[in-house]
Formats: sequence, structure tokens, C-alpha cells
Amino acid sequence: MGGLITGLLQSARHKSIKITKLLLLYLAVCLFAWPVQAKYESGTGTAGDPYLIYTAEQMNEIGANSGDWTKQFKLMANIDMNDIAGTDFNIIETFSGIFDGNDCTISNLSISSVLEANTGIFGTVNGQISNLGLVRPNIISQGRNVGALIGFVNHGIIRNCYAKGAVISGSNNIGGLIGLNSGQITLCWSSGNVSGLAYIGGLTGLTDDGTVKQCYSRANVTGDINVGGLVGKTTDEFSEVTNCYATGTVDADRYVGGLVGQVEQGIVFKCYSSGSVSGRQDVGGLTGFIRVLGNVSRSFWDTQTSGQQSSAGGTGKTTAQMKQMNTFLTAGWDFWNFWTICEDINYPVLLSLIPVGDLDCPDGVNFIDFALFASQWGRDNCSPSNGNCLGADINKSGIVDFWDLEIFTQHWLEGLD
Repeated sequence: MGGLITGLLQSARHKSIKITKLLLLYLAVCLFAWPVQAKYESGTGTAGDPYLIYTAEQMNEIGANSGDWTKQFKLMANIDMNDIAGTDFNIIETFSGIFDGNDCTISNLSISSVLEANTGIFGTVNGQISNLGLVRPNIISQGRNVGALIGFVNHGIIRNCYAKGAVISGSNNIGGLIGLNSGQITLCWSSGNVSGLAYIGGLTGLTDDGTVKQCYSRANVTGDINVGGLVGKTTDEFSEVTNCYATGTVDADRYVGGLVGQVEQGIVFKCYSSGSVSGRQDVGGLTGFIRVLGNVSRSFWDTQTSGQQSSAGGTGKTTAQMKQMNTFLTAGWDFWNFWTICEDINYPVLLSLIPVGDLDCPDGVNFIDFALFASQWGRDNCSPSNGNCLGADINKSGIVDFWDLEIFTQHWLEGLD
């Protein structure tokens, strides 16, 4: 009998141990594995299931998790970084994944950096960043390769991104959006103030074996040497600046241009600048200096607004001539796929970067556009045949209603700064 009881006790003990192990395993899965998933809103970081970012805290978490820098992300809401400032922001140091901004914005980003190189939301990118807007970013660095979005594009792809009202400063290779570019930048723009010592540009400071296509900058730029309204300097035979423009002021010492400070190698093709340009040596309305392996063609600058009658490259025109389509048509510019113009009123603008709600002559979303929008209010016969009610049916639903008004107000005053 005693043996039977002993056997039963041993069996019960073994079962108890087994149940305990199962409980511990369950707790480990629930209490430890779950927080790893919860660092972002949801997703697994794959192409079909990207990590979803809804808050400033989740955005800042990316920089703290280097294992995720090869993954895919999607921004799901406009976020304000106002409570994460100075050195508190975790820079995403080397990103080779895909970040889709989903046409959302990141506002009031503030970074104070003592890094020697590569400062921005992303330090170095050899992946892809797209559809992302930065509003009032403030990036102060003591080092090189500094931009609101990216410090160094290392053969990455950047598309449809902007920095609005940026304040960017550093030493060398400083840009309103990107510091050093060795990748592809397309359909991007910047505004604000950019400053540094050498290789300073409104959009990107130095373009090495990279391209800048269908981009513009309204940023005001100051520096010492190799300073331009769009790009500070191009340095590689594969450098390319095509279908771009700059309208901000440029003030530096040497190699100073309204568009590009110095074209050492590569090409500048079908571009223009109109901002005021000042400097001491090698100063030009469009480009300050062009070396033997550099080429500038079919490009223009405004001799009146720039205050410069000469340029190392490009053709100087009066303000009136710069606002005539024929000036650019004779140089082979494409006003069907890339450019449009409101003659006698504005310079050419890029079709792909006209703000939503800019219904009238493309000059930014203003009261004239609102008056046009109001004149179409309530129309319910909108279609491509009537230009979707002169563009007022913004969501193309067939009627001009409150949904269109909401979209219009979201873009109020865009394109004016």
C-alpha cells in the first residue's frame, strides 16, 4: 500500500513540474515577446506588413532599434516632435530599408548634434525614403553631412520629400533636405535657411555621383565656399542636376551661384535660378564656376533679381523674359510633362510639385484659389470634361463638397514659402 501511495505522489509531482514549465513558457511568451511587437503600433516590418508609425514616440523608437534599420515602415499620421528635442532624438544611423511617409508630415523636429558626420532624421541612407514632409525642422550640428531628412544618401533613393521652413547649420556638406548626395533625389523641395562653411546648398550641399531631378529650393543659403541656391557643388562625372530651379538668396565668399556654386564635373541641364546672389570671387547668377569636366546647358538666370549680369554657365534673361514660355521652349524645355507657366506673372514651375488646391495660375494656394473654389461650390456634374469643375472637385467624387474643402484647407498657403 505504501508503495502505491509513493508512486501516486511521484506521478503527481512530475505532473506539477510539467504544468509549472508550461506556465513559465506561457508567461515568457506573453510578458516578454509581446513588448517587442508593441514598440511600434503594429506590423512585422515586411513588404506586405510594414511597421506602422502613429506617434512621435514610435518614430523615435526606430533609432533605438538598429535591428530594424533594414525593415519597412509606413507613417500613418501627421506627428509633432515638439516634446522630443535636442539630443533626445534617436538618429536612425544607417538605414537600408524602406520608409513610406504616406504623404504625412513630421513637424517641429529639433536635433542638436556633436556627431562628426551624418546628421538628420536618417544619418546614412542606402535604402528608400518617399512621400514624407518635414515642417519647421531645426538641425544644428558641429559636423559635416547635415540635412533635415538625411545626412548622407549613399546610393539610396529619395522621392517626393520636402523640408518646409527648415533651419539647418553645420560645417561642410550642408543641405536643406540632404547633406551629401550620392544617390537619386527626385520630386523634392526645400524652404527656410541653410548655413555652413563649405559645400552648402538649399536642397543638398554636395552632389557626388548622384542625381537631382525635378526638384526646387526656396531656401536662403549662406556659407563660405562652394555655395548654391540648390546644390553647393557637383563633383563626379555622373553628377546630374536636371529640370530644377532655385529662388532663394545666396550669400557666400567664393564659388557662389544662384543654382550651383561650382560644377566641377557632371551636368546641369534645363534649370533656372532667380534669387539674389552675392559674393567676392567666382560669383554667377546661375553657377559660380565650371571646371573642364563640368557642363551647363539650356539653363537660365534672372539678371535683374539676381543682381548678376554674368555667370560661369547659363543664359541671362530679364525678369519679363523669364516669365515667358517661349524663352524656355526655344531651349527645348518640356511644357507637357515637366513644366508649366503662368505667363507674365510667374516663372516656370514643375507640374508634379504644384500643391493640391492651387487651382488658378500656379503660384501657391491663396485667396484667388479660394475664390475659384467657392465659385464651384455645390456643383454636382464634375468630370474630366469640365476639368473636374475647374479643379475644385479635388477628390474627383463628382461633386464639390465639404470633403474637397477639407483637402483644400489642409494645403492652405502651400507653395508660397
